Amino acid sequence: MRMSDLVAKYIMEMLEQQDGCAEIQRNELAGNLGCVPSQINYVITSRFTPEQGYIVESRRGGGGYIRISRVKMDKGTALMHIINSVGASLDKATAEAMINNMLQRNMLLLETARAIAAALSDRTLKNVEQEKRDTVRADLFKNMLLTLDSR
Repeated sequence: MRMSDLVAKYIMEMLEQQDGCAEIQRNELAGNLGCVPSQINYVITSRFTPEQGYIVESRRGGGGYIRISRVKMDKGTALMHIINSVGASLDKATAEAMINNMLQRNMLLLETARAIAAALSDRTLKNVEQEKRDTVRADLFKNMLLTLDSR
């Protein structure tokens, strides 16, 4: 398992244990996991974003911390938030992260997630010019999400 995956898993476990809100001290966490503090920053900025359903706050200084909170909202509101966060283009890695986040939050069934991921894959979009692929992927993803049942 890569270090970034290990850090993300550790933070996810903290969020689960602490009802969706975890406070971490970057240097302490880096020491516990045997990595550099910048690795913690990388994971937080890439995997715990508003688009993925998280709010990150930080306080600097000697007693500083980073607080990560999972945003709690109903499925319909969460879907609209995701749709609005996609924007005009969507790369494959971000699409996969969003789909995985939706799976973890029980917003998608596994079969639905797999179908969306397949439709957004580079293999499916191979006949679309490389420069246009992320734009087409964004449009496809937003339209698929709009068709989901928000009950």
